[in-house]
Amino acid sequence: MLHIVNKSPLERNALDSCLGAAQGGALLLTEDAVYAATRGNAAAAKITAAMAGMKVYVLGPDLDARGMTDRLIEGVTSVDYGGFVDLVTEYPTNQSWL
Repeated sequence: MLHIVNKSPLERNALDSCLGAAQGGALLLTEDAVYAATRGNAAAAKITAAMAGMKVYVLGPDLDARGMTDRLIEGVTSVDYGGFVDLVTEYPTNQSWL
């Protein structure tokens, strides 16, 4: 399953809800959720721990738009819009966490 989170971990609990329920698969962080995958962020430890059981991706254009590309946690994969489409086809079941 592909889990998609788009809310900042500092403003909503969508990431915590996702990580609490997810069992394998992949996590894609978009929009303000990309902050969770940056070094020094309060959610960085949660993302690092999640990588033990699932693949973690960020939408690169959203990371770029926030000026955070150079702070991406090692092991998190940045994808472009084509990569987003590839993930949706690779994981035909997906869940958006609002």
